[in-house]
Amino acid sequence: MERWERERILGEWGVRDGTATDRLAYRKLDEDLEGHPGKGRPLRSRLRNFPVDADRYVASLGGPLPYMQRVREIDDQIRSHEERLARAREELLRQCGADRAAFAGRWRELVARWSFVEVNDLIDRHNRYFPAESRLPMDPKTGDFVLVGGRPYRKQALDAAWVLERFPPEPRAAAAA
Repeated sequence: MERWERERILGEWGVRDGTATDRLAYRKLDEDLEGHPGKGRPLRSRLRNFPVDADRYVASLGGPLPYMQRVREIDDQIRSHEERLARAREELLRQCGADRAAFAGRWRELVARWSFVEVNDLIDRHNRYFPAESRLPMDPKTGDFVLVGGRPYRKQALDAAWVLERFPPEPRAAAAA
């Protein structure tokens, strides 16, 4: 390799004039920035509180990570349960009419039989594997994992109490919900 080639590649003399295309792009940028209030002032530094590791970058190329897919599936299944429960409640309200006691009793029976096995299995796997899969850091004060968005990462399993909280057995409250 010739000396001038080495110097051209390894030179430390800063930004060169560039090509005609580069000069055109710079001119357009100057036109766009004309009159902008931030022109000529330094940009605010953006702090990065996390390392950009090569393994995270490579993992991101494969699409959503397993815990991301699992959380999405949990949300989809919860939404499906809510829709099916709302339809079942409306149907039961139509069948019972104005009989509040009959509606409340039959609603509690239906809710007690409702199966959440599949979504609760996903929730259990989420609670078990999420901290390791997402590399969630530990909080030294509490000895537990840090909060995610201000809340614990653990999700609560679905049960009859969860349903009755969202769809109460009182017909008026149920109709208003």
